[in-house]
Amino acid sequence: QVQLKESGGGFVQAGGSLSLACEASGSSDFLNVMGWYRQAPEKQREMVAFITTGGRANYTDGAKGRFTISRDRAQNTVYLQMNSLEPYDTAVYYCFYYSGGDKYWGQGTKVTVSS
Repeated sequence: QVQLKESGGGFVQAGGSLSLACEASGSSDFLNVMGWYRQAPEKQREMVAFITTGGRANYTDGAKGRFTISRDRAQNTVYLQMNSLEPYDTAVYYCFYYSGGDKYWGQGTKVTVSS
């Protein structure tokens, strides 16, 4: 059973930056995908970015150019650096781990961006 521990998030003014981290434990899968979704109030959960064990990163259009996803394979940790944050980025951000058809979720960390 994979467990995900998220950290980071918080409160920031528009134009500011925040960094999220997510450490996976209990995994023995060499090939996996880790990344982030987010869910704003009264909206559906949506993908933000993900990265493979090979380091290939993918972003949604809203994240491109502002967010950077990276990972430390040795620590099985994924990071999300978020710059130029705007109020519409306000959401609970969820880490995920996917491998072999199984998907695991973190508990979420809240990001609030004030105008």
